[in-house]
Amino acid sequence: MPGMPAMKLYKLTTHTRGCNKSYDADLVMNLKDHPNANVGDVVEIYAPDDENGTHLLLQITEFNVNAGRDVISIESGIAAAFKMRAYSNVVMRIVNPADVALDSIEITFKDQYMGRSEMWRLKTYLTDTCVYVNKKIDYNDMQIRCQVYEMWSQGERVASGVITEDTKIVFRSSTSMVYLFLQMSSEMWDFDIHGDLYFEKAVNGFLTELFQKWKKLSCNHEVTIVLFSRTFYAAKSLDEFPEHMRDCLQLDYKGRFYEDFYRVAIQNERCDDWCTVLGQLRKLFTSYQATVLRYHEREHMKIPPATNSTATQGNFLEVLNISLNTFEKHYLDRTFDRTGQLSVVITPGVGVFSVDRELTNITKQRIIDNGVGSDLVCVGEQPLHAVPLLKFHNKDTTLTSADDYSLPHWINLSFYSTNKKIAYSSFIPRIKLPLFGSTLQDASEGGEDNERHFLSCNQSEYKHNHLFDYDAYDEQIFQPLPAQSTCSLQRVVRAKKTSVPSLETYAYNNEWENLTPTQIPAIRRKMSDPDIHHGTSAMLAALQPDATNLSESLASEKNSRRTIVSIAPIVRPGRALINPFDPSQVTIKLTSNRRRWTHIFPKGPTGVLIQQHHYQAVPAKSTQAGQHQHQKPLQPLHQNGSNNNNEPEEYGGENGEQYDRVSSYSMLSKSVSSQSEDKMDFFKRRQNSIMNALPANVPNLTATQAKSYLWGATGEQEWTPAITTVKHLRPIVEGEHHHLGDLEALETASPPDPVEAEAGGGGRGKIIIGVDWKSLTIPACLPITTDYFPDKRSLNNDYVITDYTLLPDDVNHDYAQSRAVYRKPLSTEEVCKEIVSQRLAQGFQLIVVDEKPSNGGGCSSGSAVLPVKPPCEIKKEYLLSIGRIFHKISLSGSVITVTGYRPRHPYPPINVDYRYRFHAPQHETYEISGVNFTTEKLENFNWNHMDLYICTRGDVDYPLMESLKYWRYRMYLLPRENIVNKIASCQRCDIFPDATADNTQDQVEDFVRLIEAVSKLKRQFARKARDSPIAHSITKRRHSTSIISRPQPNQGLMNSPFRERVGSNRLPEKRPSINVRPKLENGRIPRHFPATDAVAAAGIAARDDQDDGFPVDIKFSPNATLADIFEAMKHPVTGVGYFSKTQSLPSCTFISYDALMWLKTRLNNGRQPLELLEAMRKERMICHASGDWNQPVVPGFVFYYVVEQDKNAKDYAQPLNDYRAFVNEWLEIEFQGCSFLWHDEQVTTPVPNFLRESPAPQSWTDASTNKRVYRQSHLEIDVNQKSDRMEWGHVKHHTVLQPGFAFEIVVEWVTSSGPIVADLIGGWMRKANQFNFLVSVPADPMAEPFTKKSDPLRGPIFIPLCTTFLPDGATLFDEFPEESRSDRMLFLQEAILSKFGFLPCVLEKKFSVGKDLPKEYQYVHCTGNMFALIRCATNNNTQMESPIQQEEEANFTRCVYGHTNNTNVPKKVGFLWAWNHMIPNKKWKAQTINNSADGELFQLKLLKDFREFCSNSDHRLATFWTQSQEIKRKAQKFEFNNNNNDEMKSK
Repeated sequence: MPGMPAMKLYKLTTHTRGCNKSYDADLVMNLKDHPNANVGDVVEIYAPDDENGTHLLLQITEFNVNAGRDVISIESGIAAAFKMRAYSNVVMRIVNPADVALDSIEITFKDQYMGRSEMWRLKTYLTDTCVYVNKKIDYNDMQIRCQVYEMWSQGERVASGVITEDTKIVFRSSTSMVYLFLQMSSEMWDFDIHGDLYFEKAVNGFLTELFQKWKKLSCNHEVTIVLFSRTFYAAKSLDEFPEHMRDCLQLDYKGRFYEDFYRVAIQNERCDDWCTVLGQLRKLFTSYQATVLRYHEREHMKIPPATNSTATQGNFLEVLNISLNTFEKHYLDRTFDRTGQLSVVITPGVGVFSVDRELTNITKQRIIDNGVGSDLVCVGEQPLHAVPLLKFHNKDTTLTSADDYSLPHWINLSFYSTNKKIAYSSFIPRIKLPLFGSTLQDASEGGEDNERHFLSCNQSEYKHNHLFDYDAYDEQIFQPLPAQSTCSLQRVVRAKKTSVPSLETYAYNNEWENLTPTQIPAIRRKMSDPDIHHGTSAMLAALQPDATNLSESLASEKNSRRTIVSIAPIVRPGRALINPFDPSQVTIKLTSNRRRWTHIFPKGPTGVLIQQHHYQAVPAKSTQAGQHQHQKPLQPLHQNGSNNNNEPEEYGGENGEQYDRVSSYSMLSKSVSSQSEDKMDFFKRRQNSIMNALPANVPNLTATQAKSYLWGATGEQEWTPAITTVKHLRPIVEGEHHHLGDLEALETASPPDPVEAEAGGGGRGKIIIGVDWKSLTIPACLPITTDYFPDKRSLNNDYVITDYTLLPDDVNHDYAQSRAVYRKPLSTEEVCKEIVSQRLAQGFQLIVVDEKPSNGGGCSSGSAVLPVKPPCEIKKEYLLSIGRIFHKISLSGSVITVTGYRPRHPYPPINVDYRYRFHAPQHETYEISGVNFTTEKLENFNWNHMDLYICTRGDVDYPLMESLKYWRYRMYLLPRENIVNKIASCQRCDIFPDATADNTQDQVEDFVRLIEAVSKLKRQFARKARDSPIAHSITKRRHSTSIISRPQPNQGLMNSPFRERVGSNRLPEKRPSINVRPKLENGRIPRHFPATDAVAAAGIAARDDQDDGFPVDIKFSPNATLADIFEAMKHPVTGVGYFSKTQSLPSCTFISYDALMWLKTRLNNGRQPLELLEAMRKERMICHASGDWNQPVVPGFVFYYVVEQDKNAKDYAQPLNDYRAFVNEWLEIEFQGCSFLWHDEQVTTPVPNFLRESPAPQSWTDASTNKRVYRQSHLEIDVNQKSDRMEWGHVKHHTVLQPGFAFEIVVEWVTSSGPIVADLIGGWMRKANQFNFLVSVPADPMAEPFTKKSDPLRGPIFIPLCTTFLPDGATLFDEFPEESRSDRMLFLQEAILSKFGFLPCVLEKKFSVGKDLPKEYQYVHCTGNMFALIRCATNNNTQMESPIQQEEEANFTRCVYGHTNNTNVPKKVGFLWAWNHMIPNKKWKAQTINNSADGELFQLKLLKDFREFCSNSDHRLATFWTQSQEIKRKAQKFEFNNNNNDEMKSK
């Protein structure tokens, strides 16, 4: 090694990071000891006496002159983990990073959102750094915290190494969104070989173990648990079903009627201890089958008999799609405390499912494109053939049609087996014996009679038909496709390996029936599978139709199909079929889909990618007593939770044979020498010799070698048929080693004896599939790299190529001229990086291609394919892919070229309409819902628009559109109520007071502060005391004022650039401990001092009282002129406060709300402040801050500026004179419904709205129809300047603030990092928490059935309102004209909601062509926990125009207003109620009512009480009605007495 003596020893000391400033690094040493060492070098440290022991690799990050000679110091935590004792002697030498490079590394993170572009940035940041097990990584630029979990190098797990450009980084999240689906098929009620119900095996076994592992690894997943099943009805036609059953029935391919049920047990919950949930599942289990099968039973009504389906026939793919409908909308309801999505199906079956081909194609494409982890856990016994196995519905009933199968690689399969032992046997039965001639079977599978009896002769004749040559039949079925499409029955010698063009493509069987070879190419076009390149497919052909498990065919009596074939020549289905018991005979063409997930798998010793939960069993020689020593070192492995269901201690089987558990990568059996070392050595000394020892012919799948195995997630592991029946095997490489610093597992797994290894080496291994605990506890995110790129021939033949160039510098130059507000543009380099980031964020992967001299980032000297320019010019090139779409982005000088390759023959879009019943928590019934499963046409994404959006830095010309799938975070600002505590003492919940005026002002002031904080997220220049262009006389006094009123740097957000006001009226950042609110006379509005703490406040109070910005005794005389008032108003100390100088705001800017409040305190009652301001505008004294004279004065957070200014003053800034640009920069919000704050209004009538002669409009949108509900402004996101990326976004907000209403703010972004956005919003939430608070809300709060964006397993609860409580059955609102009654009913419902504390939310009106949509109003509870919606039946009961609308209307009516299909049925009156699932779980659960018996949640109590009120229990509704009528009578009497002629027009 260069510059190092061979074995120089150093004294090892340890230090604790952070205690001593100079020792901040992992490794500290003295430069004098190491003259040749440089910062960044990697050194290896190990004990001299233990050559093969633990080797630690660390990177030199700094040298320290204070360190002693011949001493090195490492961080104490690392020393402890690697068992290095302080003051011992160690060897240290510099190593070549390439020798210790890692092949792959797994990094875990928790409780944060890390988008894919952040992962890419983190990968770049980590490149060329040295890591070790459990190293904590802090990436401050992106505010990302994560930890190293596991590393692989040269086929082995290692404890430290160097991340290079080529290292594959796997990100695993311990806070994911996890859907657990339990398939409640009929097998759940069967017993397994140990006498346990399969349900018990699933819940007491698998789930219990899973939850324990979650707890141990401190996972914090957000979990939804759903029980699902399919019910078949024995009926021949729809007429046999009563009316109420017909809404949701579906027909399958055999003409059977069925209905699918989903029971949501847990919805989006997080728990520290999940074991409590198991009890809940057991409870549901006991009643589940009876509830579902007898759901439709009514008295005196006959319904067809119902049966539960088997696992094979169940709704397996539908369940995956239901979770995908939620997962693919991850950008809508973004939360910042979780990353990753996983759906797990737990089935009592064996991994064989009978499925529809179209739905398979949809599911496959969606799962792969969305990058969602899908795991299938079988608690049945592993069958003797390849699984998972999808058997396509065979709609063709002719004898000669073969069944078609698919082996999906996109499902990660696990088999769970318990650790029970049977004393007398180690045999595992793999099949259930069929019942011979049983009538029971005939009844349950009545649809198959025709199949079973399609021969007139007796089937038993064939049972022992030894004359039939089964082997010949097999040979012939599985042989490669000959030239002609039929062949006679003769033995064909077949090659060992068959290569089929593209295995993942399917053809429709019936189309293949009578084809001549010339027609075949035409059909290829029609094939619908997402992976077709060219060529037909080779799918498994079954030997018989409907066996639950292929193995049953060996024992079942349905083999008659096979027998027939000997009589008639078969029609070959146009391609070689695959032997289900030996799928490894077939390799398939490689596709990008096949390689989408492969980079999460480590490489095994033989150089192929392995799945760590697949085991290979190697039979070993029988054990003598002396050999039992090998069991001992295995103990720690078991304690570390790595036993994968097979307890290592029990591995000696009854038969005296001992099995070693080897990972299934031991295909090429390991050399004896490597297995006979003393230790299974993960920390092997790394030297070049070891590197070179790898065989040169290791299989390495690059794009050139375009073949892959059919079976398995990696495509590189061979499936072998000889599956062992012995369960207790020894793991060698497996195991979740280490829980926080536990390295023993790595060191102590013992290798087998040389003797044993030899014995096992000869025979072919057997694969056992265990449970992939790692995927189920810390699921992997979709890797950001892949390695498949089509070859040139394929690119030219199969792809359409489009390209466009971007010249960011030119674009920015043009935009800089036209843009009102200057923003620093992105450099070409930044634009290029951002363009790649956006593609990663939308699910693309960077392609790492080996054969070019390019590095991991995709840089290369030459272009990969079809160079656009001479190769020498290209500086950087990135290749990306998703599905069959490839993008090449090359940066050359100042030109970015984007080349897109999309398939020449895209698949037709498929759409499956699916109906089902679901029962969510707190619902009372299984409600009907419907959903569409569609494949998305990724080639239609408008990348050109997105790239220009990035180039122009989000200019208004390129707005974010819905189709760009931008991320959003939606919030409501609600007034803070402390009412929840009162409910504890009171039994009722309808005690919320009316919105009172006394609190309004505090809320409005609080709101102004929040919007200031939000707006101040724009860039601001120097924060110095303002030098006003208006007056120069009082400069000194003003300086002192503004210095005091500026928050001190350590207050609030560190130095946050909030807008500073002169004469500020802002609340202190922290409220003073003493109340410094002065006593003011009645005409004045109390203000808080702008002090930052009590001391400063006292300091101000001690001065003369001019300085708080409010002179004590100035009142304008009634005849003061406009000019006088204006002069006083613009006084720099006692006038309205201006904002400090900010880009794009003119100098001397104020907001109209401040001016109104300032005027109100100084005017006599006769004059209205708003009229005065409008007069000033007309006199051109003030103007809207955009410089637009046509904008009238609007009360609220709206900017105006003083027009007459000294243009030569230092701080003078002129307005933009561009209203549109100004509005894009600044939030402007009008205040309505609180004008009483600035002028005295007449008192409104106390009569409830629903009883007034002319009801007031529900909200400002009803009053002013032409007003826009929302407006959008630009938002600078990286307030604290932390990110190394240009970050910006947009904020969408209500245009009007009305007290007593929810105010909506939505943050939208594509070019920002999750953690930075989270930081920004966190700052806002802290800012607005005195009189208001921000709560996050979902994009679709009600999630009504049949809506596009909603979660299919979420739905509103319908709460009917009793309308028949009047005596003598009188109808409500009888005394009013009929056309107003439906509106009055809405106002009555609104009044009830406000009694329970709900506030209205203003939504954009839905428009429908030529049809009067029903009015609907949405409400949110003042705690933010729930939503309510009321909808009015339209007054005119006309028929719907278009059938589509009728369908939607009918659906809705049926789902929510009682299950009826007839739109003319009078709809029930009632409320839709939904929970806010965006509220963090801890907050949700914290709202227990203090003195309630069983810790009742406030939310549930409110729902219960609301239901009671609406059903008029205890006559509460009737009482409310009579009280309201009484108020009205009193008001009328009062008016009559006063003889007032007002709007009530008293009779």
